[in-house]
Amino acid sequence: MTAKIATFLKEVRLEIKKVNWPTRPQTFRYTLIVLGISGAIAFFLGGFDFIITFIINKFVL
Repeated sequence: MTAKIATFLKEVRLEIKKVNWPTRPQTFRYTLIVLGISGAIAFFLGGFDFIITFIINKFVL
């Protein structure tokens, strides 16, 4: 059992070395992209919600 765990951890270490980690500027850029897209989606959904609420209050209620 212990040998299997040790083998697994060695293989994990080898696989982690193969990972192509992003640089600091890439991480910053990707973070800004995610925040920008999230903000745009939030703005779109908020506007859509506002319009639907207005229509419901104006014509249904």
